[in-house]
Amino acid sequence: MGEPQVQVRQGFAALYGAEPEGVWSAPGRVNLIGEHTDYNDGFVMPFALPHTAVAAVSRRTDGRLRLHSADVEGGVAELSLDDLAPESDKNWTAYPAGVVWALREAGHPVTGADIHLSSTVPSGAGLSSSAALEVVVALALNDLYDLGLKRWQLARLCQRAENVYVGAPTGIMDQTASACCEAGHALFLDTRDLSQRQIPFDLAAEGMRLLVVDTQVKHAHSGGEYGRRRAGCEQGADLLGVYALRDIDHADLGAALERLGAEEEVRRLVRHVVTEDARVERVVDLLRAGDTRAIGPVLTEGHASLRDDFRVSCPELDLVVDTALGAGALGARMTGGGFGGSAIVLAEEPDVEAITKAVEAAFAAAGFTPPRVFEAVPSAGAGRLD
Repeated sequence: MGEPQVQVRQGFAALYGAEPEGVWSAPGRVNLIGEHTDYNDGFVMPFALPHTAVAAVSRRTDGRLRLHSADVEGGVAELSLDDLAPESDKNWTAYPAGVVWALREAGHPVTGADIHLSSTVPSGAGLSSSAALEVVVALALNDLYDLGLKRWQLARLCQRAENVYVGAPTGIMDQTASACCEAGHALFLDTRDLSQRQIPFDLAAEGMRLLVVDTQVKHAHSGGEYGRRRAGCEQGADLLGVYALRDIDHADLGAALERLGAEEEVRRLVRHVVTEDARVERVVDLLRAGDTRAIGPVLTEGHASLRDDFRVSCPELDLVVDTALGAGALGARMTGGGFGGSAIVLAEEPDVEAITKAVEAAFAAAGFTPPRVFEAVPSAGAGRLD
């Protein structure tokens, strides 16, 4: 029995006075390519991290939900299932409570739960710590209540929890990655029909590494800037007469941008989404052809588009990318929603130490908070631990 599982199981028993019925885990994710495409019905390519949210859970029959996190100061939060309402909770408890609300709204007979959580997914780093919390609770309740829901259905319900209950207008990628990824693979996901392909992605076997650089600049998806970008994309689709920006073919992008005329902000958003979908497809083709090193420049192109067209980067993210490339990285870009969070760096294994030191030195010289740098290893999705 792994140490995190033991600690969460023991913590549950200390809090609630009984052993849990089970222990589950769900990972955070890194998005290799495909940013701000998921809510535009486009393509994404995440993979799961070894960093996970772990939950010990038991059922209740009295309509009560008790929540506790080992990572947050404070005691057990106790809620009535009948009182759960969208956007009524501005604390971390909104994520697991939102899942319970979404399950019950969909007609599933959840009558209560005791939940104790612990997570190693860095919060606010653009690595989907919230999705990991949602998915681990959804999977546990699916198992305990024998709901029979498939992984993609759990992801949909978790997205609804975040969109409606929490009030964050996120797409489906984060929850699907946490629920469905496989070790040693990246997940090529079509967010329109939720079709999936597991693409082999074993960098170590080819002498490469993918670093995550957490800038320590916190971001919040429920903030206004993310919502404004999404609204702008929807406006672009309306102006172009399509259901979603996914429907603009890359070959027709020039004509589409001309039709948008003076709508400069919308033009930039449209250009990013259409070119980003094309970049995802290029990365898939390169990986399937065994030309993994060639994805580096595509990652870097993606960062330039996020910085200049979508305008969701920040000085710390740009410094990571510029410094890493200057120190010999094959490619680099911000990952996640932006406005802070993390960047990823694709590097030859012998260059990792020099790149890491260069980034740390650049942050020190700029007076920024020291970054957290770690290797991202494509890992397994959510599962039961015991």
